[in-house]
Amino acid sequence: MKAPRPRMDVNLEELDQIIDGGMRAPLSESDGEKLKAVIHILAERVKPRWRTTEKTSAVLPQPPGSEPAAEKAQPEGERQPAGHGRNGAARFTSARIVRVQHKTLHPGDICPECGVGKVYRQKEPKTLVRIIGRPPLVATRYEMERLRCNGCGEVFTADEPAEAGAEKYDETAAAMIAQLRYGSGVPFKRLERLEGNLGIPLPAATQWGVAEKAALGLRPVYDEYIRQAALGEVMHNDDTGMRILKLAREPADSRTGIFTSGIVSLGPGWKIALYFSGAKHAGENLAELLKQRPPGLAPLIQMCDALSWNTSHLPEGVERLLAHCMSHGRRQFVEVAENFPEECRYVLETLGGIWHHDALAREQRLSPDERLCFHQEHSSPLMKTLHDWMEAQLAERKTEPNSGLGKAIRYMLRHWLPLTLFLREPGAPIDNNLVERILKKAILHRRNSLFYKTLNGARVGDLFMTLIHTCELNGANPFDYLTELLRHSAELKERPSEWMPWNYRATLARLVTPSAA
Repeated sequence: MKAPRPRMDVNLEELDQIIDGGMRAPLSESDGEKLKAVIHILAERVKPRWRTTEKTSAVLPQPPGSEPAAEKAQPEGERQPAGHGRNGAARFTSARIVRVQHKTLHPGDICPECGVGKVYRQKEPKTLVRIIGRPPLVATRYEMERLRCNGCGEVFTADEPAEAGAEKYDETAAAMIAQLRYGSGVPFKRLERLEGNLGIPLPAATQWGVAEKAALGLRPVYDEYIRQAALGEVMHNDDTGMRILKLAREPADSRTGIFTSGIVSLGPGWKIALYFSGAKHAGENLAELLKQRPPGLAPLIQMCDALSWNTSHLPEGVERLLAHCMSHGRRQFVEVAENFPEECRYVLETLGGIWHHDALAREQRLSPDERLCFHQEHSSPLMKTLHDWMEAQLAERKTEPNSGLGKAIRYMLRHWLPLTLFLREPGAPIDNNLVERILKKAILHRRNSLFYKTLNGARVGDLFMTLIHTCELNGANPFDYLTELLRHSAELKERPSEWMPWNYRATLARLVTPSAA
């Protein structure tokens, strides 16, 4: 990397004198350095900046005469977008609740202000949120008193308290280690340093031992995830690169790639996220998963990008409707927008209408059939117009087929049927963003920890990422969920289907009150 140039104070008059002098005689070394520094500073300021988003407004400049988005008046009565302002007290769902009674008044007492009416409890109390800090893992040291007889030498020790438990690391410790490591991407060594600074030694090897032991007890529920995911109606799949240092391959396997595949299965009222790390790519892992799919089910909808390794041959008896990701097709135009601004603006704005209609369908909570009718009414004309425009670009020689724009158009036309499945099948998604988001957990792990050492370590990571992110998809608290699974490992082995993120609370309630079952 080049060292930064030293700061120089140069005014315009001095620059003019340097340039005028250079027109009459060779530049001196000091004047040449000043002029070169100014040119480099100007070049840095005018070069294009890296985009952090692929929104049309960021990809292409606003057309002349258009009003900037920030200056557009907000319609009266329109809601402010979510995510602005403070978090209300109701958002702190895991907070400990302390109910504070009024010191002098009780429901039914005479009002001290008017002396006539009676006071009654309001439905909504006044709330106050206070947050404290503590280490991720907290240790308690029990000191049992010991008494020794000065005659016979016998030592009498106090009994261990029941709340101490039998294990040094209880279920909450295992759940927190797993949440930090595989849910938040905190490497074991980093957590070791943090806890050590807070006075609680927690070696990385110990953390791994706790996580590995917990994973063995959670294996039945992970297998149940796979079984239920095979029953899904819509499946998203994709993969990202991963490193496993010690990975044994089949002798006939000449491939060198290592992946973490992500699969999201959608069923009636639930979502399951699965992770598989190893030499197999996303299509192979999906085909392996679908071996557990019972025959006779309706054809599943598979959403992926157009790479061939995402669509391996499926087991016999499994039918598939293939949908391709519109975001990948859109990205072809984003990458060449700088060279073909007008043509790409037309494509991006047309496709923007499709996502707008899909967002409206979600806001209105339309059923799959209603959503299909909505898209056929509003999105189908847009897609037909876009298809005709792209064909005309090539047929009428308006676009060179081998140019960047031509390649983007040919990609869309070549995959048009799977790209537009949402216009023909109820429930077909538009893009593969759902699985792209879950793969960010694997990418976070790769960036922080760089690799898995063994395939066993990768499988432990896959298990915890599967449980944690499936909780997030279904609105469950991952820490509470892992803790309850570890506390009820015996019941879990008997009926794993009752310990899913969307039904485990009901199972816990039945265990507390067996008569209600």
